[in-house]
Amino acid sequence: MSLITIEHQPSEERLQALGVASWPIWEKEISTFPIDFDETETAYILEGEIIVTPVGGEPVRIVPGDLVVFAAGLDSHWEVVKPLRKHYSYD
Repeated sequence: MSLITIEHQPSEERLQALGVASWPIWEKEISTFPIDFDETETAYILEGEIIVTPVGGEPVRIVPGDLVVFAAGLDSHWEVVKPLRKHYSYD
């Protein structure tokens, strides 16, 4: 199983079913930093661009309109290329 799963441009119905609009929003300036996920996070990208590189893996580009699942156990390095704004939820 991939530790990063991306659903590009999910339907409005799918976003409503998940309750994305009620999730908190997280913002981050252009920067680079490590993130290790202790629990699974689902995120919906509103603005910006990030490149997430799993430790020992290939970089993954994430852009607005992407619904992303970061699996528990993912150790990664983030590069925020354009200022990031996302909804997020933990399982």
